Amino acid sequence: MNKKELKELRRPFIKALFRKNKFNLTMTVISALLSALGTLVISWLIKQISDLISGDCIYSFGTLLIIAGGGLALIVFAWLLDRAFLSEFRAKAMEQYREYAFERLMDKGIQAFSGENSSLYISALSNDVNSIEQDFVGKIQTTIEVAVAFIGALALMIWYSPLLTLIAIGFSLLPIIVSVVLGNRAAVAEKNVSDKKEKYTGMLKDALTGFAVIKSFKAERSIARVHDESNGEVGEASKKRTRVNVNVMYSSNIAGGLLQFGVFFVAAALALSGGGITAGTAIVFVQLLNYVLAPIQVFPASYAGARSSFGLIDKLAGALNKNVPDEGEDIAPRLDEGITVKDLGFSYEENKPVLTDVDMELKAGGCYALVGGSGSGKSTILNLLMSSYKDYSGEILYDGRELRNVSTDSLYDIVSIIQQNVFVFNSTIRDNITMFSDFPEEEIDRAVRLSGLAALIDEKGADYLCGENGSGLSGGERQRISIARALLRKTPVLLVDEATASLDAKTSFDVLDAILDLDGFTRVIVTHDLDENILRRCTGLFALKNGTLSEQGTFDELMEKKGYFYSLFTVSSKE
Repeated sequence: MNKKELKELRRPFIKALFRKNKFNLTMTVISALLSALGTLVISWLIKQISDLISGDCIYSFGTLLIIAGGGLALIVFAWLLDRAFLSEFRAKAMEQYREYAFERLMDKGIQAFSGENSSLYISALSNDVNSIEQDFVGKIQTTIEVAVAFIGALALMIWYSPLLTLIAIGFSLLPIIVSVVLGNRAAVAEKNVSDKKEKYTGMLKDALTGFAVIKSFKAERSIARVHDESNGEVGEASKKRTRVNVNVMYSSNIAGGLLQFGVFFVAAALALSGGGITAGTAIVFVQLLNYVLAPIQVFPASYAGARSSFGLIDKLAGALNKNVPDEGEDIAPRLDEGITVKDLGFSYEENKPVLTDVDMELKAGGCYALVGGSGSGKSTILNLLMSSYKDYSGEILYDGRELRNVSTDSLYDIVSIIQQNVFVFNSTIRDNITMFSDFPEEEIDRAVRLSGLAALIDEKGADYLCGENGSGLSGGERQRISIARALLRKTPVLLVDEATASLDAKTSFDVLDAILDLDGFTRVIVTHDLDENILRRCTGLFALKNGTLSEQGTFDELMEKKGYFYSLFTVSSKE
């Protein structure tokens, strides 16, 4: 991706910092202007007081005292504005940035996102956000104040002595070169730290998620070694960044010192030789040089911080721009006729087909089961029905409309999915059912009743906290919450992907029985559990073998054929 493309991707993220934040920004800028003006007034006063002592000042002592009070008042007013608006500006900027980034993240496709590195996003919305606030947003006001003071100081210097000003500009070239060169190195160092932190976050997430596996295999020391290696990489990257920042700071200070001493000695020489430089002018030049030096000291850090921040923003923007489903046409949130699958073929890798020439007819309101061995393509079909991938061959038609041409947002008004691993938020049962949205109470009660959650809520209450990822609930209770979610959304199509794989036989039967009792829904179930009582209630069965449709029909029809399904069922019954 070239620089122009990266800049275009970055633009909306930068805008997010300032959207609905312009008033706070304006007040912050005004504060910077007033503060810079106040410091320039004080510098001007230094010359006038010095000349007053030597008898060369045209202003009286009382007048200078009044002007000094005015300069101090400007600085105090700037302080009050900062106190009122600076923290508001910074907080709102980062809040809006995170909101925009999270909204973009939610635009991702379901299956596409599951194949990405979530640690990148965790790091980007935690560590990187802090860096952006500190290195970019937090330096905007200081940069403006220093820039205004620099312009004002330069104007006064030219007014007092154009020759000495030209000499000062000549001495300034070295610090400027230093700032540009080291600023680029600082940006690279900052991005390296971000990359290492992202890797560490991913490792830490894996270790915590797989804690039970680590303990059961007694792999604590091995994982600790992996942790220490990743942690060490973060430390090394941080050390390199610190060294670069130290180099920036000291190089800027040395270059600035050369500028200050050089100009001071030239001013002294001109004053001693009668070159039109008064003592007051020489003194004020030293004072004004502080404001000329300030950009040389501040801008390298600000420039490096901005470059580093833009690098972090570009990294996030580039990731968020990938795997976003293409927009398509909106369709009505209903299924009148059904879903037709024609000559469906799909592969995750080239020349390694997962599905080949699959034909299925799923009539609206029916209940269908996909059965077959592991790797036969059952779950892939559900993923394709959810539009997780669009690079399939053949056709998938919802009421005659090709799925590739349907917007995913519109599709999700038609289809809900219940998966084996149900995610439960660390919130109340009610919040987990409603997914934090508002629904009429009677609709919630209906979903609770039909999903079989009534007994749980009677026992523990709707405000019972489920714990992290539903640790306070059983597997069956989590699955029933998943069913209730789907019922509450009232999508006409319900996909069930191995929802009972980790449940005991009785709970598995109860959950599937609850799904089969849901009249008015088109249900497509992928199940490993070949329970005759469940399969007999299905409108149709599809037996898949090695990515092809081996057989289809009702339970009795397939049993009479004594083919592939008969073999599957017979083996399952003996286990």
